[in-house]
Amino acid sequence: MVKASLRTKSIGTKVSDAEYAALEARARAENLTLSEWMRAQLLEPSAGGGTGRPGGTCRPGVGAADDLLGEVVLAEVLALRALFLNLRPLPDHALPGEAEVRAEIARVDATKMQRARERLAAQKKASEAGR
Repeated sequence: MVKASLRTKSIGTKVSDAEYAALEARARAENLTLSEWMRAQLLEPSAGGGTGRPGGTCRPGVGAADDLLGEVVLAEVLALRALFLNLRPLPDHALPGEAEVRAEIARVDATKMQRARERLAAQKKASEAGR
C-alpha cells in the first residue's frame, strides 16, 4: 500500500465575512469542509480549477475557482482605485482623518464584489456582441 504524503504546506488568502460565508455555503452544499472544497477547486480537473496533478498549474478562465479568484482580484483593484480617487487632501491641504478613511474603506468594501461582477458581466456582453 502506498503511503499518502502528508500535507505540510498551506496557502492563505484574506476574504470578507460575506465572501467567507459564500465559500462556506458552496462547501456545505457538497458536504465538504471548506478546506476540502477549496483543495478540490484548486487541484481537481472535475472542479475546473486546475490540472489535478501535484505541481500542475491552474489555467486562468477554466473553472469556478478561477472565476472567483478573478472576481476577488478585480474587486480589490476596483476598491483600491475608488479609495485612491476619493481620498484626497482637504482644501486646506490637510489629510483626511482616520474616521473619514475608515468610513470610505467601509463604503468601498461594501460594494466591491458587486462592482467587479458588473464589470465582468459588461465585458462578457461586449465580447459576445463583437463575435
